[in-house]
Amino acid sequence: MNQPFITGLQLSQLFYAEAVQPLLAAHFLDLPYSAGLLGAGSEVLGFDTPQSTDHDWGPRLLLFLTDTDEQLYRDSIDQMLRQELRAEIHGYETSFAAADHGGPSHHGVEILTIRRFFNTWLNYDPTHPPRVVDWLTFPQQILRTVTAGQVFHDGLGQLDRIRATLHYYPHAVWLYLMACQWRRIAQEEAFMGRCGQVGDELGSQVVAARLVRDMMGLCFLIERQYAPYIKWFGTAFKHLARAAELSPILQQVLSAPTWPDRETHLSAAYAVVAGMHNRLGITEPQPTQVSAYYNRPFLVIHADNFADALRAAIGSEEVRALPAHLGSVDQFVDSTDVLSNPTRFKQLKVMFE
Repeated sequence: MNQPFITGLQLSQLFYAEAVQPLLAAHFLDLPYSAGLLGAGSEVLGFDTPQSTDHDWGPRLLLFLTDTDEQLYRDSIDQMLRQELRAEIHGYETSFAAADHGGPSHHGVEILTIRRFFNTWLNYDPTHPPRVVDWLTFPQQILRTVTAGQVFHDGLGQLDRIRATLHYYPHAVWLYLMACQWRRIAQEEAFMGRCGQVGDELGSQVVAARLVRDMMGLCFLIERQYAPYIKWFGTAFKHLARAAELSPILQQVLSAPTWPDRETHLSAAYAVVAGMHNRLGITEPQPTQVSAYYNRPFLVIHADNFADALRAAIGSEEVRALPAHLGSVDQFVDSTDVLSNPTRFKQLKVMFE
């Protein structure tokens, strides 16, 4: 097919409005439901391109029913869609090949309950507000996928409310996570120069890259945006308010040939991020210029000062009682097999309880 590319989210909106909704109105007029596109897929995040169309992409959506109605009507709705759904929408086929390409094709409407969706993605029962320990064990990349995308129709009156609840961290948890992110920087900010000083430029580059990633993560927190998983981390970063100023500096850090050059660019990046922190107005202003690390010839931002100031600003006793520098699952786990598996990241709650 040579049809012009449209984004997956736009395609799914059209799929719902022009194909799925009319069929539901004709066959299940009084059945309450919600519909939208959220969860898996680069199109949910708004980052899909023509390359994305080579697999698991096309006109699709989630159809949410009540627990009772899902049991009663799931099969009949599925069969109706298989028989009556139009073959294509705006030039894109509405049938998907089976994952192994050996089985029958299927339509792109997944029928499920709201409870099952959030349990599958977050191991979370949306009928109850998240506890502090829940927030700390929800990976940011998952929170972003379930709050991104779009709800096309919320006839059940629940989906928009739950997504609004999960839109971003509670204030005290947010302060705690920023403190922990500054602490990560504090623990390694002097090592870039120390590695270079002993002739280990490769080690110095690795430390610098870690510091760049941690500063980028801090910027997501400062701007109250969930960070996506690594494939889209840099793409999403470009959409942050201060990215235009900060990105060229961070790129210079990564391309610098020697550790003193890296230090110069890291110092400039620290100044930008420290200024971002100060503009939040949530702590006393912190220095934005680097200074010496003890008596050693390395310049650092003394990130522990930011971490300490943020911890002092936390008003919740429950949050203040958390492990001082542990942070959320994203800050102490770097395994895709954990961060993408609700059963595994749920087990980490024991670390906070």
